Amino acid sequence: MAETLPPRNHRKERVGEVISDKMTKTIVVRVERRFRHPRFKKVVTRYRKFYAHDEESRAKVGDHVRIQETRPLSKLKCWRLVEVIKSGVAAETVAAAPAGA
Repeated sequence: MAETLPPRNHRKERVGEVISDKMTKTIVVRVERRFRHPRFKKVVTRYRKFYAHDEESRAKVGDHVRIQETRPLSKLKCWRLVEVIKSGVAAETVAAAPAGA
């Protein structure tokens, strides 16, 4: 981004993996949360899906992305894509590769 955006107020940010990019300008991000169970003291992993706005369709399935809270954009979408942290290999690309190679 060549132009600098004005600073925003403090908003929640999450890091997760893109699990779907089939919608127009929307991605589904799965965020992992690990915590110690209050009673059994085991580490538990919970996942939550967030719908995020991706204006330029930069994120693909398998990418690790940072999303930020924003005003409601639709019934389910109230997050926006900030950056693609790491590009991942999509499952379709792996399945399409020849078996002998």
